[in-house]
Amino acid sequence: MGNVRVTASLAEAATITVVVVSSPGKSQILERCVQLPLGATLADAVRRSGLLDAKLTPAQWPVCGIWGRVVESSQVLAHHDRVELYRPLTVDPKVARRERFARQGARSAGLFARQRTGGR
Repeated sequence: MGNVRVTASLAEAATITVVVVSSPGKSQILERCVQLPLGATLADAVRRSGLLDAKLTPAQWPVCGIWGRVVESSQVLAHHDRVELYRPLTVDPKVARRERFARQGARSAGLFARQRTGGR
């Protein structure tokens, strides 16, 4: 019985669990938990997740990252990493902020939105 436990723990140590997350559209989140061998790369995780078309090469993939940091597809993964597939921005964030500020006005946006009690 003792040998069985050792064998099981060695098998578990030889694999890592990674979460692959994608957001194909607004308010849509796809998440896949995959098990990979030690030394697996970001490309291996994306392929195993099935979130992208299998015919695409890593050069055709969207930008990918681990825990919010953009990395190459050859990056080696660690246990419990979160692989993220980023979709392209449809609007420049600076432009969107300027337009929102113009619509809301200076009094209801940004630093001027909440005034402390007793303030002017």
